[in-house]
Amino acid sequence: MAVCRNNSDALDGLDIEVLDGVDVTDPQLGGLVHRLEGRTLDVVINNAGILTRESLDDLDFERMRRQFEINALGPLRLTAALIPQLGVGAKVAVITSRMGSIGDNTSGARYGYRMSKAAVNIAFVSLARDLADRGIAVAVLHPGYVRTDMTEGRGLIDADEAAAGLLARIDELNLDNSGTFWHAKGEPLPW
Repeated sequence: MAVCRNNSDALDGLDIEVLDGVDVTDPQLGGLVHRLEGRTLDVVINNAGILTRESLDDLDFERMRRQFEINALGPLRLTAALIPQLGVGAKVAVITSRMGSIGDNTSGARYGYRMSKAAVNIAFVSLARDLADRGIAVAVLHPGYVRTDMTEGRGLIDADEAAAGLLARIDELNLDNSGTFWHAKGEPLPW
């Protein structure tokens, strides 16, 4: 099943159930909880995100606030709403970015994106602690520098390669490594 804001031909071509009209900035999440009533979810992957390009000379605080709403609060809002559908052994992942790493910031800029990703990283570490007693593991994952619309086609890997690495990390996820920060290739990342 895929949940999205707007459906696409690409999603339709996957021959899966698609629930559209779900915006992570909407407190009601497009009625998602009611639409999933009675279902149990094994894995939730939070992948919504935006990137704008603020520099010290162009600090657009409204754009930065929007990034926080989508990149940091959105995944937390969605996950919190879906906790009743998650049983023992379920997994939750957030696709974040190493640009949210304080220890790995060697280039500066991208203020809103970096801050929003640092915020979601710490939120999902907290989720890992809070969900451990329920038997739910949480992954904090960086996909790599992927050729997508967000990167304007630049990047080092294609989306399918990044997705394969992310799925491998989710497969390896358990309560012992819950709340850790990983690159899709399998290496731990600095906070």
